[in-house]
Amino acid sequence: MNDEEVRVVSWNIEHNGRNHDGSDHRWHLAMDVLADLQPHVLLRQELTRADMYGGRAVWAEAARIGGHMPFLASATPESANPTGVYLCRDLFEVTEYYEHATGMWHPVCNPVVRLRGALKKLSLASFHLCSFDPDRRVNETRRLTTLGKPGMAAIIGGDCNSYPHTQDEAPSLPDWDHVADRTHYEHRTVDWLGERVSDTRPDRILSGAHQGHPPVFADLGQYAATHLGQHGALAPTSSLWRTDQGDMQRIDRIYATPQVAEALIRLEVVVDGDIREASDHCPVLAVFSLSRLRRALSDAAPVAA
Repeated sequence: MNDEEVRVVSWNIEHNGRNHDGSDHRWHLAMDVLADLQPHVLLRQELTRADMYGGRAVWAEAARIGGHMPFLASATPESANPTGVYLCRDLFEVTEYYEHATGMWHPVCNPVVRLRGALKKLSLASFHLCSFDPDRRVNETRRLTTLGKPGMAAIIGGDCNSYPHTQDEAPSLPDWDHVADRTHYEHRTVDWLGERVSDTRPDRILSGAHQGHPPVFADLGQYAATHLGQHGALAPTSSLWRTDQGDMQRIDRIYATPQVAEALIRLEVVVDGDIREASDHCPVLAVFSLSRLRRALSDAAPVAA
């Protein structure tokens, strides 16, 4: 691993790698993938029932990826698939931990840290937006914007269950006339000027500019494509398994506040045979320059509680 890099991975591992028959083969595959990716920050979704037995699954995952410090948000009556964050102990000092639960299908897991050698705090969050209700996704996304208030520095990532809003990605959005799963159609489209269109509202809320004002967050896939020339950063992430929901889409995304985004070196959607077997989602890897990230966190205002 390059000592001058900070590696952030976001990954939804379907049902935490456990099959209905109790097999954990997919979990072991996923852990091998993560050990190879060597994240300093891991933003996880679908840590299914990982709170059981004293959090045994959480601690096992932390050990497999290098002894990271784990954080697990709460499961809810609607879903036993909480979000989590794992942090490299050598690189980060944890200062606070928050769980954002108001109106959330999956509460947001949000440790706040100080990067060693930096002056200011960095908010880190794993989220999983609602899969079935576009309006609830909007409310959840507005809650996420509180992590990007003026003066705050943040990296957030997760499963958006919705689509990028930019015009350059519009041609790749689903052709709903050819999507066989009509429940999926109801879950992923909204009414717009008398038509049903793909739901891009969460991405527009997080990373859309407004009347010349900068966005709350930068979508790191778009940042890598437009500022770094890495067009592979816009590769689709899901679904690797379903064939009745149209073509794969870039629904898993990592965002950062603008000053933090400027420290990005590259973004990659990672896919290979083990990943295809382990989950229906690809992991997203964002790599930052350690020195530039430290500088950004020295120049930024303090993170508000």
